[in-house]
Amino acid sequence: GFYLEYRKSGNGTFYFKYRDEAARFKFARIGSLEKMSLMEAREKAYELKRIVDEGGDPKEKNENRAPILRDFIENRYMPFVKMSKRSWATDKSLIINHIMPEFGSIKMNKISKSSILKLQLDMKNKEYSAGTCNRVVILLRFIFNCAIRWEISAVAANPCAGVKLFDDHAARERYLIESELHGLFDELDRNENVQVGKVIKLLVLTGARKREILDAKWTDIDHERKILTVPASRSKSKRPRHIPLSDLAMTVLAGIARDPEIPFIFFNPRTRRPPVSIFYAWDSIRRKLGLSDLRLHDLRHSYASFLINAGRSLYEVQTLLGHSDPKVTMRYAHLSPQAMRDAANLVGRIAERKS
Repeated sequence: GFYLEYRKSGNGTFYFKYRDEAARFKFARIGSLEKMSLMEAREKAYELKRIVDEGGDPKEKNENRAPILRDFIENRYMPFVKMSKRSWATDKSLIINHIMPEFGSIKMNKISKSSILKLQLDMKNKEYSAGTCNRVVILLRFIFNCAIRWEISAVAANPCAGVKLFDDHAARERYLIESELHGLFDELDRNENVQVGKVIKLLVLTGARKREILDAKWTDIDHERKILTVPASRSKSKRPRHIPLSDLAMTVLAGIARDPEIPFIFFNPRTRRPPVSIFYAWDSIRRKLGLSDLRLHDLRHSYASFLINAGRSLYEVQTLLGHSDPKVTMRYAHLSPQAMRDAANLVGRIAERKS
């Protein structure tokens, strides 16, 4: 699309050729051969091409060059998050079901704060949970922040700024109690899906995230030090994470048959790769036990709750769970009122000895 119109007079003009939204060819004038070098003209052509790729029209006024949201998401945002964000599939679902129907065909600089508030209220009236409504707003805010950071044409403000999230009083917290844990392990011992049973046991015994266990390799296990290392490439924090393995966790690992030709601890015999999902096997197990509200991720919460209720400190729990921010761990602070009372009584006992 980069052209030079050269005339007999010796003068010339650089142009950029492109198709507009109606698929019509247009020429955008870049500048005169007398006033700019070939390199300068080519750089300008690349700039105009970027505007077209983002859904804009180089011949429009600058304020009208903002891309249509759908084009920005498909051409810039999704390629970016697929490479950098583990939860990109969740983003895609929210975009398809909630964001595209409302804003997909609108230029990004035409999406207003009032329209975001309207979407938020409409979703609430359709009885979506506060959590789902909030996730849509948070995702839109992130999308616009990306556009601003990448200096996308005519996107200078974030319409989600100042949009207050709904109070999520229904945010669920589900933890196993001891009797449920014992019942779960009994079922796993007799369940015919032996591999899934061992995955679930390790999730309970380590507090690890699902993929940290499913993608683990034998080389990640230090049998002498009893540590599972999650390499930086698979760690949520992008730093290596070291998970202590209890004696029972080591016993579970010792009971897994090792294939010398396959590096993974757990694998699909057909693909020889880690399982993509264990949901259906897990769903069958939890329903059989009457624990249909228990998610796999709740096993991680349960690990933390057992530690807190046994009197372990929040710092220890933060380290074991691999939380970089202690505020994330604080959600478990309420779980051990007895531990808090014991701590308070310690001061009381010191005071009594003095008297």
